Amino acid sequence: MLFRRFYDDQLAQASYLLGCQATGHALVVDPNRHIEPYLRAAETEGLRITHVTETHIHADFVSGARELAGRTGARLLLSGEGGDGWRYRYAGEAGADTLCDGGIFEVGRVSVRVMHTPGHTPEHRMFVVTDTASATEPMGAFTGDFLFVGDVGRPDLLERAAGQAGTMEAAARQLFRSLQRLAPLPDWLQVWPGHGAGSACGKALGAVPQSTLGYERRFNWAFGVADEEAFVRAVLAGQPEPPPYFAEMKRINRDGPRVLGARVLPPRVGAADVAKALAAGAIVADTRPAREYVAQAVPGTISIPAGRAFTTWAGWLLPYDRDLILVVDDRTGHTTDDLVRGLAGIGLDRVVGVAGPELLDDWCAGQGALQTIAAIDHVELDAALHGKHVAVLDVRTVAEWSAGHVPGATNIPLGELQSRVGELSRDRPLVVHCQAGGRAAIAASVLSARGVTDLRLYAGGYTEWIAAGHPTASGAD
Repeated sequence: MLFRRFYDDQLAQASYLLGCQATGHALVVDPNRHIEPYLRAAETEGLRITHVTETHIHADFVSGARELAGRTGARLLLSGEGGDGWRYRYAGEAGADTLCDGGIFEVGRVSVRVMHTPGHTPEHRMFVVTDTASATEPMGAFTGDFLFVGDVGRPDLLERAAGQAGTMEAAARQLFRSLQRLAPLPDWLQVWPGHGAGSACGKALGAVPQSTLGYERRFNWAFGVADEEAFVRAVLAGQPEPPPYFAEMKRINRDGPRVLGARVLPPRVGAADVAKALAAGAIVADTRPAREYVAQAVPGTISIPAGRAFTTWAGWLLPYDRDLILVVDDRTGHTTDDLVRGLAGIGLDRVVGVAGPELLDDWCAGQGALQTIAAIDHVELDAALHGKHVAVLDVRTVAEWSAGHVPGATNIPLGELQSRVGELSRDRPLVVHCQAGGRAAIAASVLSARGVTDLRLYAGGYTEWIAAGHPTASGAD
């Protein structure tokens, strides 16, 4: 048996290729939309992808299962569980086979048994793998978003992200019972999860890529809670706010992702094109480092720096119903191809143009002045607060703000800022900060694009504020 793990750092998402070397058949589990790595790996190993499946209807990225099965002619295997509301709607159109609890399919001499493990989602399955060429008992399991290293999948997404009111407590109870179903499985069973640290599909995921069921039984908090009521309270407590794009991902993956085919990079555009696009309502996302954006940027653009958090903040802040233009500096090591692929991975397919760093000079020459976001340091901020000359906006999470904040600060988490700009007072200059500067720079760009002009960026953030010995508040002021 051959086993390969693929990991997308931006999504903190794992997918897998499992092959039978004796027959040359291969299975891909939970592929994302960038399918070329699976194709290359299969070709390198002398395998043919004959089966494609996924553990559940994903909420944090667009599935590549339909596209990969179509490209390779593989059998597409989708969950038949979940009831009418969360059964795959495109299964018939795509010619997919549905699998239910207890089903078994063979990939050459590798046997894969289906276990229905609802809780994170109603249709969720895990796949228990036995290499029958050399063993009669299972080696490992693809646990998807049901069981992680150190955590379990969150059961609140259908209610909080997809708008299915009143579902999260029932889902938490399902999750508890799904964990009980693992009792007959051996301690040596390897756990191959669908996500790692940084994913919003759980609250305390480990950074280790895989584990064993025995280790999780000993050290994963979820196995240490024997009472169902206590488990429900614990698993629902402290879950992070889900990005709003999760609802869009659920809909796309349930109804059927659009097949992309060969990817064509968007054309290069100049300052006149960007000006015209902004006037027409397009979004221009500047992916340069935040410090460069703050120093000089085209007015009306939004800063979403390239990096590990790029797709996360793109999903929070960029709309799905408008054209996008990217400002990209390839010298940063983040290429246009990487960024466009990352956006496509969460369904943001409407990138119509890319501008290089020369856009700034071209803008000055033909369109007008660039914008600069003024900075303020902790000494100036402290003095301004004592004189009540500024208002302070803290764009950290509610939990961070409650644990400690600048006295008198208003808290609007960055992900909610687009929809809550109207709550901000305009009678004084507004100072924006976060923990260490990254989120605040993005927030300042959003506010500037929405017409907030009397703006200051406190890049040192709450970390510097505390270190400098300034007063703090906690909880509600």
